Amino acid sequence: MDKGKQKFFKEKILSAIKILHVKIAELKEVTKPISPDVAIGRISRMDAINNKSVNEATLRTAENKLTKLEMAIEKVNDSKFGICIRCGQEIPEGRLMIMPESIKCVNCAQQ
Repeated sequence: MDKGKQKFFKEKILSAIKILHVKIAELKEVTKPISPDVAIGRISRMDAINNKSVNEATLRTAENKLTKLEMAIEKVNDSKFGICIRCGQEIPEGRLMIMPESIKCVNCAQQ
């Protein structure tokens, strides 16, 4: 991968990291424990608990993606960036555009 593309993907990854930091902060706020002394109805409390569970799952996914992006930013200037770790072929640019943290090509990721 040439230097121009590496720079482009580095900027893309940094932008994604910035966005994820904001999203994670928001999710941490909405996943705080629901105090039992807050006067809301039974149905509303059940709904709030359900929403909290969904947001916790989203938070875990976002934190996992952030970890992968942080690993990708360390490797973006490496000559092996954009090369599948399994088959050694180039990962298509379209895949890297959507998922810059990808370390496998589509075929190897499906196996």
